[in-house]
Amino acid sequence: MPTATPVAPATSVPAPARPASPEATVTDPALVKRAVKAAALGNAMEWFDFGVYSYIAVTLGKVFFPSGNPTAQLLSTFGAFAAAFLVRPLGGMVFGPLGDRIGRQKVLAVTMIMMAAGTFAIGLIPSYGSIGVGAPILLLAARLVQGFSTGGEYAGASTFIAEYAPDKKRGFFGSWLEFGTLAGYIGGAGLVTLMTALLSTEDLLSWGWRIPFLIAGPMGIIGLYLRMRLEETPAFTAELDKAEADRPKVPLREMITGQWRALLLCVGLVLVFNVTDYMLLSYMPSYLTSELKYDETHGLLVVLGVMALMMIVQPFAGALTDRIGRRPVIAAGCVGFLALSVPALLLIRQGSLVAIALGMGALGLLLVCFTAAMPAALPALFPTRVRYGSLSIGFNISVSLFGGTTPLVVTALIGATGNMMMPAYYMMAAAVIGGVAVWFMSESAGRPLPGSAPAVEPAPARH
Repeated sequence: MPTATPVAPATSVPAPARPASPEATVTDPALVKRAVKAAALGNAMEWFDFGVYSYIAVTLGKVFFPSGNPTAQLLSTFGAFAAAFLVRPLGGMVFGPLGDRIGRQKVLAVTMIMMAAGTFAIGLIPSYGSIGVGAPILLLAARLVQGFSTGGEYAGASTFIAEYAPDKKRGFFGSWLEFGTLAGYIGGAGLVTLMTALLSTEDLLSWGWRIPFLIAGPMGIIGLYLRMRLEETPAFTAELDKAEADRPKVPLREMITGQWRALLLCVGLVLVFNVTDYMLLSYMPSYLTSELKYDETHGLLVVLGVMALMMIVQPFAGALTDRIGRRPVIAAGCVGFLALSVPALLLIRQGSLVAIALGMGALGLLLVCFTAAMPAALPALFPTRVRYGSLSIGFNISVSLFGGTTPLVVTALIGATGNMMMPAYYMMAAAVIGGVAVWFMSESAGRPLPGSAPAVEPAPARH
């Protein structure tokens, strides 16, 4: 009889409505979508700013670093680009721990304001011809503001989405963060391409280059509005409730030494992610123009097409990481870059539009293995108590040392060796390091974030 059967409670009607432990957090689908939208749109605005700088690097070199040597101009411009990444760890060490103490949402609003202000300021700087050496100094100062604010951006945005998303769909929702990044890059590349096509070289050098940077002002206001409307994440709120008063301060040393293994894995994963990302999306437009003497407009259009392809694939690849796991997808990207970097670059160097598109497209699809998996994989390395802080530190150290310096290092290597295959060799080396990190990381797909209760979707309504 049912009342005498000891297993009856496990098979009773309420069971399907509670698929996880009683402590599980039931996510609100509408709130999850709002969180993803705000984080992704904010990230798009951040990377529109950074993307524009990369795509218009040749022009900026002429405006701020006059020289008879085009390579020297490009090196100077990318040097200012890399300088912003050198201060990113400082920004991460400030904003990360602050996000673990006062909340993710508040810190993400601050980073949005600072990034927009730094970018807007670049559009107002007089040229070298007007004020001399003061121009590149002001450019460097604005880049440092950008870099400092970005130190808290990616780790905060990925943490925000990861803590809102249900466990079984964290890869899918996380992939929209990089969808936003690609949208920002496409916006920046599209605007630069349009200006390059419509404006004369003289107009572009005199005033046209300022337009993308001045757009950052209103974009920043929109991003701030979106982020201020959000509530704090359930995981952080639950962590805050554990304390009787305000969230206790976690020592910076605990975020580093207490998480040393996860930090090493984070550095390795971010290295392969960002070296390949900046190589393809930031460096390649300048490589096509300055090294291969390819038409600037056509080069930008190819990169624009590659990013559009990546955007189409991105959500599907994110959902794939939920089904088969983050590790297999990231590992596939590492193996792909190790095997195909040289053939892809040889295609690109062949010079025809079709060959360049094929080579860039192959690298873009491999990069999706990282852009789709990393926003969910990286926050899962750390417990809730130190997630924002530890991830900010590990992410920004790796980006600063290896990712943001990629255009500068590769340009210098080509100049020193004369070997035009250096971009391929650099990506292959990064793929080896990334592969080692994947080998040692644990699978996180479908599992609760460390230190957080399971996050489940609400049970479907019964009719």
